[in-house]
Order: sequence, then structure tokens, then C-alpha cells
Amino acid sequence: MMRAANLRRRYVCAFFALFSLFGCAPEKVKFNSTDITGAPFAKALALDDHTGKPRTLADFKGKLVLVSFGFTHCPDYCPATLSIWAQALKNLGAADAANVQALFVTVDPERDTQDLLSKYVPAFDPSFLGMRGTLEQTKIAAAEFKVVYQKASGTTPATYTVDHSTQSYVFDREGNVRLMVSHGIEPAKLSADLKQLLK
Repeated sequence: MMRAANLRRRYVCAFFALFSLFGCAPEKVKFNSTDITGAPFAKALALDDHTGKPRTLADFKGKLVLVSFGFTHCPDYCPATLSIWAQALKNLGAADAANVQALFVTVDPERDTQDLLSKYVPAFDPSFLGMRGTLEQTKIAAAEFKVVYQKASGTTPATYTVDHSTQSYVFDREGNVRLMVSHGIEPAKLSADLKQLLK
């Protein structure tokens, strides 16, 4: 009888000790975007920026990095994404925004020349960089980021469009992919996610 009571007491003590331990554990950060920390993709990006300088993700270590794929002739998704990014950075304020680098990767390097990217991308925010590679480099980069794209015929051979995935990605200061951002996220929600990662 005494042994059973002692055993019950031990179980109760162990339960409360465990409960206390969990109570002290740090809460998992909640994001508006999808947390993909530890994802086995989006590990590398090696392309030229719109000034012609070769870049990799390692060049931006110490900053958060936003990455999206699209093309300058895109009528809707791409300008909307870049506009949302620009507003999200404004919401952060100049000091925090300086710790974020946005990269727009073209899936249409045949039309999106270095010159065109240099005019189009910084028009949304002077700090934004357009990224470009050869057709093969573009294919490799898109596959690494799970981005699907395909030409769609226009009224003439020169007026084709490109159907493409619309998700964006956020990397932390160490260069690890952390978030997948759905198209159309509210700027305030994106800036809140960025603030969490800047802490």
C-alpha cells in the first residue's frame, strides 16, 4: 500500500517536472508565410546581377534575402510581387530594410537583357537586383527552387509570355531558406515575417 502511494507520488512529481520543462521551452515562432526551415532545396543560386556582376547567395550573408522568379514582360504576378516587396521594406523602416536584399530572377533571359533588368527591377526599389543567366543556368536555378516555367505562344513569335510558379522565398542572415511566401501576401504580413527573422 505504502509502495503504491510512493509510486503514485513519483509519477505526479515526474509529470509536473515534465510540464514545467515544456512550459519553459521557447515558443515556436509563428509566421504568416509557410515555414520551410530545413528544406532540402533552394540551397544555391549563382547568376549575374543586372550590373553584370556574378553573384551567389553567400554574397549577401548577414542580410535577409528575398528571391522570386519571373520576367519583365509579366503583366500581373511579377510587378505585383515586386510592389509588395517594396512596400514591405518601407514598413520595416530604413534601418531594418538595409538588412534585406531582394533578388528577382528572370525566367526569360532571351528578352530580359542586362540593360532591361537594370531599368525594370530597381524601378520598384533602388536596392533590388535583377538576376540573369544563360538558358541552362536559368533552368538549373529554377529546378533548385522548385520553380516551373514554360513559354506560351503570343500573337507573334516575339510576344510570347511565360507561365511560371509564383512563390517567393526568404533566406535568413546565415543563408538558410526559411520561408515560402505565397503570391499576393499583404505587405504588412510580409514585413512582420521579416521583422521576426531580423531579431
